[in-house]
Amino acid sequence: MDKPFAITLDVGTSLANKTGSWRVDRPVYLDRLPPCNDGCPAGENIQGWLYYVEEGDYEQAWRRLVEDNPMPAIMGRVCYHPCETACNRAKLDEAVGINAVERFLGDQAIEHGWSFGFVAPPSNKRVLVIGSGPAGLSAAYHLRRFGHAVTIYEAGWALGGMMRFGIPKYRLPREVLDAEIERICALGVEVELGHRVTDVPEEMRAGGFDAVFMAVGAQLGKRAYLPAGDSAHVIDAVSLLHSMEGVDPPSLGRRVAIYGGGDTAMDAARTAKRLGATDAVVVYRRTREKMPAHDIEVEEAVEEGVLMKWLSTITDVDFDKGHIVIEKMALDETGFPQPTGEFEELDADCVVLALGQESDLTLLASMPEVVVADGSVQVGPDLMTGRPGVFAGGDVLPVDRTVTTAVGNGKKAARAIDAWLRGETLETPVRHELASFELLNTWYYADAPRTERPRLEVARRTSTFDEIVQGLDETNALFEARRCMSCGNCFECDNCFGVCPDNSVVKLGFGNRYRFEYDYCKGCGICVSECPCGAIVMEPELA
Repeated sequence: MDKPFAITLDVGTSLANKTGSWRVDRPVYLDRLPPCNDGCPAGENIQGWLYYVEEGDYEQAWRRLVEDNPMPAIMGRVCYHPCETACNRAKLDEAVGINAVERFLGDQAIEHGWSFGFVAPPSNKRVLVIGSGPAGLSAAYHLRRFGHAVTIYEAGWALGGMMRFGIPKYRLPREVLDAEIERICALGVEVELGHRVTDVPEEMRAGGFDAVFMAVGAQLGKRAYLPAGDSAHVIDAVSLLHSMEGVDPPSLGRRVAIYGGGDTAMDAARTAKRLGATDAVVVYRRTREKMPAHDIEVEEAVEEGVLMKWLSTITDVDFDKGHIVIEKMALDETGFPQPTGEFEELDADCVVLALGQESDLTLLASMPEVVVADGSVQVGPDLMTGRPGVFAGGDVLPVDRTVTTAVGNGKKAARAIDAWLRGETLETPVRHELASFELLNTWYYADAPRTERPRLEVARRTSTFDEIVQGLDETNALFEARRCMSCGNCFECDNCFGVCPDNSVVKLGFGNRYRFEYDYCKGCGICVSECPCGAIVMEPELA
């Protein structure tokens, strides 16, 4: 009698008939780059910290998050969350509320008093950070964790840069800003307020600094020629928002025209409403589609009663008569606005110019080797300028002027400075293949509607600077985190283990994922087709 065919289900022991020789392709586990991580200007490992939130370990999630970004409570309020725009889940139902969960973790850290952990042993190197906005604070934080002594020189009377003097309190409460700044300073960062730098090499020599990071921010409002442009009735938006940190708020009058179309214009218009303006009108020379302001800023401004004058430009002001003159524009065949010769009078007591911002770069006068082009400092891939040891980041570079981008610049600069101080070259990490939506098996994920954050009712907004957007509670934050599909990375769902007809998938224990026992894998590819997150690929069998 022939010997019966025997199968032992305990993978790892010998089977009577191995199937490995049947294969043409073999399955391989791999990690792909989640689109949320790829879309984050701060370089956060979003999927990494969401994993800990899903497990209910909020402190560990926060600690994973602050490896890249030391200000999650701030970021969870002011970031325009490009990670969510990139989120694959948006193609299934709605994007994961990453920004809301980040804010939840940041608020948890403030509430429970979590502090930063590891700091490397002293390197005996000193670094000067010029400016205390998001780029400067981020750089100071990472440099301290590398073990370097860090001093911040800030020209103003308080830390925070444009986070304090450019973002209104209804978007970023100052107690939140102060709490996250204080936590960074508690790492041993030295601070000198009211210290304006005019000569970088001299400051380096006088302070014994080995390197400098320039992050002076864009705190100068651009001006435009207007008749009566030097009048007290014309103010730039940067000055208006800056003055809101003073004791006495500015007086704008009852009818305010805001000239410009960016986020700063929206903030200025909404601030004017809160200061008592009955009419706040944004005058912008192009269409809504060309407006640089983010959609949420425009939507909230309109909700609060701000009016929009598209395809319009200010040509004359006459505050003696209480009005300005605007000219209507029309798009030509290329889509560029052209004057029409049609004019309209608009009642106004004040004009706020929101035409963009630029940095004060007079501190570079003694460094001719540092090149400035179109108002931006030219740097190499490591953010070092033409002068060795002098690095630049944030608003002085030709990048998006957002808090998130600045935080990412600060981290990158700190890593480059650390490498330079150690006589090394900053290595660019290898980027994994992007985990696109087509690689996922979305049947695995149940429909789960996105949790929206509650908002302050419109009736209360224009009479107070109270925070508009509220946070998630623990239940909602946990639910939202669990909507993450773990794109491109194994989350140990056991699908491959359960569907393998050859019992060739070996479980390695919680947190260690799986491996293939290739002696028994015949390369059928079922594991690849059934993996929900696209973390397995078939590769040609080696000869």
